[in-house]
Amino acid sequence: MKKKLVASLFVFATVIAFAPHSAQARGHRHQGFHHSARHAVQGHHAISRARGHARRHAPRVARAGGAGRPAAWCGWWLGQHLGIGDRKLWLARNWASIGSNAGSPGVGVVVVWPHHVGIITGRVGSKWIVKSGNDGRAVRERPRSISGAIAFRHAA
Repeated sequence: MKKKLVASLFVFATVIAFAPHSAQARGHRHQGFHHSARHAVQGHHAISRARGHARRHAPRVARAGGAGRPAAWCGWWLGQHLGIGDRKLWLARNWASIGSNAGSPGVGVVVVWPHHVGIITGRVGSKWIVKSGNDGRAVRERPRSISGAIAFRHAA
């Protein structure tokens, strides 16, 4: 038992003595890297940032069963529904600049939220009935609050 303990302590001391990094604190995570390794990592991050920028500014397309529609597809659906094929409208917020300003909600008016868009088809009490795509991953028509809407537009 004593021999095993001594051998273990010796191995432990050897590992600590010959470890490539000292135990002192470092202020920057790349400081311990070799110069070329650091540039390789920075180059990788630059490529990742460029890809991320391209992903954020290009419509995402659903992979499974989407038949070419974007992953966030309320704007795409409304364009299909109204016969407007402009890809810029796949982004819900871009519907805020289409057609003319309706000024207020009404039947047939496109309602735009920062991250969703639909068309008003009726009214029930204080809520408007809105038909929209990608509402719970389906096309739905239901009473909704228009709270937070950023625009009401006549699409034609």
